Amino acid sequence: MTPFDTAIRNGTVVTESDQFRADIGIRAGRIAAIGEIGMAGEEIDAAGLLVLPGGIDSHCHIEQQRADGSTDEESFTTGSASALAGGTTSVITFAAQIKGQPIGPTLAAYRASAARAMVDYSFHQIITDPTDAVIHEEIPALVRAGIRSLKVFLTYDASHVDDRGLLRVLAAARRAGALVTVHCENYDAIGWRTEALLAAGHQAPKYHPWSRPAVVEREATYRAIALAELVDQPIQIFHVSCAEVAEEIARAQARGLKLWAETCPQYLVLTEGDMDRPGFEGAKFMCSPPPRGPEAAAGMWAHIRRGTLGIVSSDHSGFSYDSARGKRAGGPQASFRDIPNGIPGLAARLALLFSEGVSERRISASDFVRLTSANPARLFGLADKGRIAPGADADLVLWDPARRVTLTNALMRHAIDYTPYEGKVVQGWPVLTMLRGRVAMREGEVLAQPGDGRFLPRGPYDYIRPSGVLAQDFDASAFA
Repeated sequence: MTPFDTAIRNGTVVTESDQFRADIGIRAGRIAAIGEIGMAGEEIDAAGLLVLPGGIDSHCHIEQQRADGSTDEESFTTGSASALAGGTTSVITFAAQIKGQPIGPTLAAYRASAARAMVDYSFHQIITDPTDAVIHEEIPALVRAGIRSLKVFLTYDASHVDDRGLLRVLAAARRAGALVTVHCENYDAIGWRTEALLAAGHQAPKYHPWSRPAVVEREATYRAIALAELVDQPIQIFHVSCAEVAEEIARAQARGLKLWAETCPQYLVLTEGDMDRPGFEGAKFMCSPPPRGPEAAAGMWAHIRRGTLGIVSSDHSGFSYDSARGKRAGGPQASFRDIPNGIPGLAARLALLFSEGVSERRISASDFVRLTSANPARLFGLADKGRIAPGADADLVLWDPARRVTLTNALMRHAIDYTPYEGKVVQGWPVLTMLRGRVAMREGEVLAQPGDGRFLPRGPYDYIRPSGVLAQDFDASAFA
């Protein structure tokens, strides 16, 4: 009997704090030893490669249910293939509550769909209708079932909650021991700007960022932070688009609030100018918040290095360009208001961040691991993920830091018919992805099978425990 099932030899191991040459021994799907190891049933040579923890994409929309009964084009099968092709081994996706409906039946259907995943997965539960039953019965039940993060939208007709609704969700999360994640844009300000733009005849995709300028995101971010502080409830701000929003977050973090934030590759490599393309082409780059001006990326990198922004997720929310369910759902002449928001990015996330960050010397390889694996695992209570250490799941990526690749839609392996990063050259590419000790992708070929992924239930963990600092030392959440 050999002591290890698999040995990864001759690679440079990268953790969130260090880089070193070592072999890794894997047994029963977990990392069993690091260093000089003995015989193994399978040998993998990682000479010249970095050995990284598998990526964790803590913000992606896959097969999400819609109010009309449809779902996202991206299925758990195609989404998993895209994740594995890009070096991601775990995802946290979104189960949606449809306004006017309870959570339970929709969540049950979503869990059934997710059983086809080829990566490990967990859920954020979207709350759109915080009724008494949702607040006092359904949220506690889903947290007990291992879904320990809630999402609230402050915009979109079908999803937004008002300030009272946000307070109710924050209070329910505090009682249940859950994290709240927030999409921060001001619903009424966007509606007001949109009406004015359309009245002025401004309908093209390039006017999408005009309808939701940075101040709209900044105001909602400040408001979400203030209400979370009032309740003493930890939150994460999703998809920060620019430095002026990050500065609101940094000020709150400096006051000691339990507040975290993420950004996405689109805010580092795309700009609002990408939406100003001939005809309908700009629709391919529409997401919310939108990419900002050409100077925005520099400010974002500064806040990444500072630690204000601790996670880089994809916010993968793909709508095909030529599909009747996609960008053209409102017709080829639709105004920006009627074009679905969202862009695909599951497979591109790690390559874009490594190329723009590590290869361009903006961040270190250990920073890369922290942003894409270690911090998501820590924030969302995935104790066995995001690290290379004995006892952790053997979710590993062999990464070639020198390989130059031109991104194409075919490489993305998703269901969407385009990538907004088509033709972009990146330096650094995953050559092998391993999920719990089994090779799931090798040189672009996905070897995993539907159903190989596992649901990751999340129990209580101290990292998101409230601080205990309350206005007038009164805990309103106990009575709300």
